Amino acid sequence: MKNYSFLLIAIVLCFMASCKPGVSTATLTGKWKYVKVEHPNANPPDKMNQAELDEASPYIQFTPEMKWNIVWGGKYLSHGSFTLNGNNIKVNEKLPDGKTRDFVFTVSELTETNIVFETIGAEGSKVTAVRMSKF
Repeated sequence: MKNYSFLLIAIVLCFMASCKPGVSTATLTGKWKYVKVEHPNANPPDKMNQAELDEASPYIQFTPEMKWNIVWGGKYLSHGSFTLNGNNIKVNEKLPDGKTRDFVFTVSELTETNIVFETIGAEGSKVTAVRMSKF
């Protein structure tokens, strides 16, 4: 009986640890300044140097209306809409030719002041950003 109790406690603890809340619109919305951009899947892995990042001053903005845009070097780089699913932000990007493409940002950290998200694949990026403003 003692072994079953231990097993039950272990299962409950594992379940509780894996049930952390997903990304919410309330926590995500705002303007996030990029402070680190990495390419962990590149061969070899690399990251953007700080001088280039400071010059480009990139940020991503998520609105309560489930819209997003990225500004890089003072110009709009990309925009579209998004939906949330757990720790994933499913992005629908509007392309210049009128077409769209879908991809996913996986959020590994989200607090009131910091976010870390990444895309997968050979050209994937991992971005660390700090909140500049909130809606």
